[in-house]
Amino acid sequence: MTPPALHLSGIARIGGMRIFGPLTLEAPAGRWTCLLGPSGVGKSTALRLLAGLGDEVAFEGGAQAADGLPLTDRVALMAQSDLLMPWLDVLGNVTLGARLRGQRADEARAREVLARVGLTEHAEKKPHALSGGQRQRAALARTLMEDRPVVLLDEPFSALDARTRARMQDLAAELLEGRTVLHVTHDAAEAARLGHRILLMTDAGLQDVTPPEAAPPRPYDAPETLSFQGRLLRLLMETQ
Repeated sequence: MTPPALHLSGIARIGGMRIFGPLTLEAPAGRWTCLLGPSGVGKSTALRLLAGLGDEVAFEGGAQAADGLPLTDRVALMAQSDLLMPWLDVLGNVTLGARLRGQRADEARAREVLARVGLTEHAEKKPHALSGGQRQRAALARTLMEDRPVVLLDEPFSALDARTRARMQDLAAELLEGRTVLHVTHDAAEAARLGHRILLMTDAGLQDVTPPEAAPPRPYDAPETLSFQGRLLRLLMETQ
């Protein structure tokens, strides 16, 4: 399936309280867009609306693919919580989507993905036996297994140590190349590494911040990456 661009425009409220808007968010087709901002400005709400999960949100506007076709079967979402099923082992969690759709799970491919995220030795473990970082890697593996043209990521690397985070960022950038990715993050360094497009979201709306010319994933220690990270952090500090 060809990855579409994403479009969200409008005002969102929960319980009568404005969460964001009016704003217009565009995520270009086949590119990685980072939605960066402080807590409480509605980043995750925007992601949920695009995933079709915003039933609790009173939304005046639209959230859809730019090609006008339904997003329902074209989206994989990795939420802030890992949402692993406690009665299933890691392999069962990673292949859960296929089974829920009544399809035969591709166990061989699932084990390949688990190997890429460093969980081969944990495939038969239940979630309670994993660390927080391991659970997050299992959730990432499940998202990658869905093989969708649109991928929505909500703080996907936040529970990982610095070394593992960098490795998983590199892996996700490799395996999701050519997909339309919208990635919510609080981390200026992460956005500086991964984004083809960087959108800074604050109570005032969205600001488009032009990233370095180097293609993602940018080297974490490159001068232009570090300089851009500092610029993003300054912009974040100005929102407090």
